[in-house]
Amino acid sequence: MTDTKPKKLSRQMGILALTATGVCSMLGASINVVPFMIQRNVPGIGPYVLPAFAFAAIPALFAALAYGILGSAMPRAGGSYIYASRGLNPYLGFVASFSQWFGLSIVIGVIAYVTVPFIRDVTLALGWQGISNSLEIGWIRVSIALALIWSFVAINIKGVRSYERILLPMMFLMFALGGIVIVSGLIYDSSDFLTALQEKTGNTFEPIKSIAFDWRVFLSAAALLFSSFIGFDSIAQAGGEAKNPTKALPTAILLAIFGVGLFYFLFAASVYHIVPWSFVAQEALEKDISAPGLLSYVLPSGLGIAILAGAAIALINDLPAMLLSVSRLMFAWAKDGIFPKAVSRIHPKNHTPHIALLVAGGMASIGVLGSHFAGDFFLGIDIMVTSMMVNFLLMCITLVSIHSINPNIANGISVIKNRNWQLCIGWLGIISLTAFLIIHTYKDLTTSASAWYFHSTPIWLIVMGLASGIFAYNWGRLKKNKTDIATRFLKLPEE
Repeated sequence: MTDTKPKKLSRQMGILALTATGVCSMLGASINVVPFMIQRNVPGIGPYVLPAFAFAAIPALFAALAYGILGSAMPRAGGSYIYASRGLNPYLGFVASFSQWFGLSIVIGVIAYVTVPFIRDVTLALGWQGISNSLEIGWIRVSIALALIWSFVAINIKGVRSYERILLPMMFLMFALGGIVIVSGLIYDSSDFLTALQEKTGNTFEPIKSIAFDWRVFLSAAALLFSSFIGFDSIAQAGGEAKNPTKALPTAILLAIFGVGLFYFLFAASVYHIVPWSFVAQEALEKDISAPGLLSYVLPSGLGIAILAGAAIALINDLPAMLLSVSRLMFAWAKDGIFPKAVSRIHPKNHTPHIALLVAGGMASIGVLGSHFAGDFFLGIDIMVTSMMVNFLLMCITLVSIHSINPNIANGISVIKNRNWQLCIGWLGIISLTAFLIIHTYKDLTTSASAWYFHSTPIWLIVMGLASGIFAYNWGRLKKNKTDIATRFLKLPEE
């Protein structure tokens, strides 16, 4: 007899897999590249990178709490879209999640593209000169980046078990290899680095002790370092596959942001303890730099190779978790009728949204090509930061509005039930995220660029215009079909 039951997502992900999804979406370029290349992107930040990082954690924490609270009442695939469409407004829900989808889709391509130089550096350290040279060739770099993306698309399509078998071991290995950097910060200091620099290169370097503190520079750096905390939201997108989701989703979100925040801070602090910030700033102006490259002067070659491998794994590990996140957003849109219905199809055997995953892979591939031709991966990161700030801001607004707009769902909140606390978290998030968004936008628009499309803000606005057009078309189609829209968007979608 043919099985006529509709296929649905399978709830197989426990707290460990959910937390790993958030952790692996957060760790990557943020930990190995951004805290050091920021010396070029935000000139003058100098020794204030770590305070800026800590300051950037404030709005991220409010956003994480908002996600956790809303997730406890709405455990469905496509978390951020579901939260805002049910607790705020369907259009704003789509805009919030489309913003998130676009930013993350682009950055998946950026990460895949940036991973190849890390692989190149590992082969160079191992003495494989021929392979290292081949990885400098443009078409080979693009091909490897695309191969990484489509390999993880295939793994995601195979199902949650396949996803976990790849993700969890890589996460533990990433922490172990990254831990070498933290331990190194306890063993070596800047005097060891300067001695090693002179021995290996014959050059001496006189560190600059300090520079004047500038609030404008500090806030610009904090707005960019906010990108380090982006990724925990991917846990919410997996709400349709989580076991015991009302407890597991908030717990995993908080574990991910606190665990990664602590690891990130210790990692960056260790590098800056060993390498003088003024040397980092000088190198960043001349070439692309990373934590492994900076520490290669002072660490034994074996440990240097291990750190390089850890950096490559951290970047690669971003890909499966982010692909899961963006595919579940599209799946949720399609289930609600505001995206092509085919995107909501579920694989009959693997219970995964395979069409959505294929579309996510295609969008990420565009990100690879964009990174290659733009020549600056920070453009992709800027787009992601703008997109996610808007997304997080709307999540905090949803937390404030949900009790008046949708009290039935609001009554299902099982984390931080006190309404006064909810309002406090929501409003503090709104204020801090609005400030960060203004700072980031101002910096983007006032920075010189060779063409307007190298600014993230106009690109984001164009994409939001496209999102509005998609929503308007499908909203009109739903009304024409006499769908009871008001009722649909006050209830959670069926599992």
